[in-house]
Amino acid sequence: MPYQFPLAVCAEMLWQDKPIEWRVSKLTEMGFAVGLWNWPAHDLDKLEKTKANFSIMNGYLRGRLADDEGAAELLATAKETIVVGKRLNVDRLNLHGTGLGEGGLPVQPCETVTGAMWLKAVDTLNRVADLADKEGVVFALENLNLPVDHPGVPFALAEDTLALVAAVNRPNLKLNLDLYHVQIGEGNLIEFAENVCPSSVKSKLPMCQVGRNPELEKSITQRLPKLSIKWATGDLLPWKRTPLVIPRRQLKHFKRHSQLLMLVNSRI
Repeated sequence: MPYQFPLAVCAEMLWQDKPIEWRVSKLTEMGFAVGLWNWPAHDLDKLEKTKANFSIMNGYLRGRLADDEGAAELLATAKETIVVGKRLNVDRLNLHGTGLGEGGLPVQPCETVTGAMWLKAVDTLNRVADLADKEGVVFALENLNLPVDHPGVPFALAEDTLALVAAVNRPNLKLNLDLYHVQIGEGNLIEFAENVCPSSVKSKLPMCQVGRNPELEKSITQRLPKLSIKWATGDLLPWKRTPLVIPRRQLKHFKRHSQLLMLVNSRI
């Protein structure tokens, strides 16, 4: 039985000389779901009129997981974002260990994460899950990489985000596994993907993202199809602005593997 492969593309990364609503409409016309970052800079009326399937959007504007002040700010801005997420019918709202600023750098860098910070992060995420339960939405915690893109972000490693989501163990808090960041920051893309296959973890992994890196194509085409992951997501597009042709060409690698459902979150 053939599987269909739902694909999602981040509108923030494409055609940056065009208005965001034009990009969203174009991606919808092409058959993609659409990812967004922060919403305040966008015209929500115009985004709503596109009737796009928004797969993910940042679920907060400011704040941090591991201290009282940061947690309060994260929860307050999460409440604001939930209103927008419901208006746009966003599938899941994304979280990080701390708020990100210009260039993806942490607003408040943190080089050392203490045991007390771990406990506070679990408490904050439980409060996020309480909010999600009340509002009927889903949040997802994303891993990042420290060496290249996001130095100083606490709980950035994939093993950190998985540990936090597993510790909270709530149905409305999921893991957004970004394999692009895993490969850059931890260098164990396949091993980690194998570790997220057990049934105890599957329900916590609604999606994962893969950005373009030298090991990606070989790893996915040769080994990931053997893992029976139905939630893997990835960026199969080359690092250039050609979103139309490449996904169809690349999907031939996956269509013969009935257990792999590939959702693509593009980083071009």
